[in-house]
Amino acid sequence: MSGITTHVLDTARGRPAADLPVALEIRSADGWKVLGRARTDPDGRASELFDGPIAAGAYRLTFDTASYFAAAGVETFFPVAQVVFEVRDPSSRYHVPLLLSPFGYSTYRGT
Repeated sequence: MSGITTHVLDTARGRPAADLPVALEIRSADGWKVLGRARTDPDGRASELFDGPIAAGAYRLTFDTASYFAAAGVETFFPVAQVVFEVRDPSSRYHVPLLLSPFGYSTYRGT
């Protein structure tokens, strides 16, 4: 399991957001570098975003909400949801859940 994971819940439908594309990036001097991509599983989880060690720094999770909602035939206001967070202790686990609806989203540091 990666040191960085996510779990997406579709709060409008009351269930996990399955098959949602997500990318993990790290910020470098040259901008954002993609470390890995995944699609959420049937439970809305993406636990294998990156199989290498994580380092201290700024990371970004980018969720392709446009394709997720289009597949469900639902209009959305936010075609992409991005969450930027700081890894200070690379030995810790970083779980970043996303609560999603067609017209809003929120996040928090999970366990």
